[in-house]
Amino acid sequence: MSNLAASSRPTRPVIAWIGLGIMGAPMSENLIKAGYQVTGYTLEKEKLDRLAAAGGTAAGSIAEAVRDADVIITMVPASPQVEAIAYGPDGILENAKSGALLIDMSSITPQTSVDLAKAAGDKGIRVLDAPVSGGEAGAIEAVLSIMVGGEQADFDQAKPIFEALGKTIVLCGPHGSGQTVKAANQLIVAVNIQACAEAVVFLEKSGVDLQAALDVLNGGLAGSTVLTRKKDNFLNRDFKPGFRIDLHHKDMGIVTDAARNVGAALPVGAVVAQLVASLRAQGDGGLDHSALLRAVERLSGAQV
Repeated sequence: MSNLAASSRPTRPVIAWIGLGIMGAPMSENLIKAGYQVTGYTLEKEKLDRLAAAGGTAAGSIAEAVRDADVIITMVPASPQVEAIAYGPDGILENAKSGALLIDMSSITPQTSVDLAKAAGDKGIRVLDAPVSGGEAGAIEAVLSIMVGGEQADFDQAKPIFEALGKTIVLCGPHGSGQTVKAANQLIVAVNIQACAEAVVFLEKSGVDLQAALDVLNGGLAGSTVLTRKKDNFLNRDFKPGFRIDLHHKDMGIVTDAARNVGAALPVGAVVAQLVASLRAQGDGGLDHSALLRAVERLSGAQV
């Protein structure tokens, strides 16, 4: 290739990644595999070491990570953490360069996303809220669903980055819309897991071969991505966290509050939100959300 041809190729944006947890670590690594230069920051040294081993650069602070970044991606647990890393003298908004694009992929309240976009705009920083669905497996396999809120031009710029992380990528509307759709997603997932958990207990107490039953159910109208992804969790009682009950509890609070604000009734969702809260109160908050099965077993008289 000639020097002229090489120089005419568009350069990839330099990316800062803040938050390297169950989701953030494999997602950032997928960007590195796609050829992006990624500088990361998180609180745990071993996670920074993992990023460096994958070909990324570990930063010693948020300010160091974002200073030269064209695109800043955040993936942290909840609204308070987003606010902590975004605001203040050591935060993203005070240290990112004007014109940078901030993509928050955390699952937070829609209002937090709207407020962040306004505060960032005052600093010349553009924002997209882009929460994801698909869990740890979807993050590892780069097949996440990404629901985005913000401006069309910013979405268009970010699209190649999103395509390295997921398969279903949709601009849902203005700032906060991605978070609203994610809240609906978490409602559907929680109700679906609860229904699957109840079916598992019903089937087992009826003496049916559970493996066979779940296989045939997943081939019909009762089939779902939830059942496909969580079937082995149910069969093996393997509740190693892919998405923790603690986080789904937070998300159910988001969707019930948001629904109340717009006057939408969530009768089934409200019950499942209470079941998630109950499981968390019993000490299972660190388990995968498929551990809703444990709550149904307890209600059915099993010792778990």
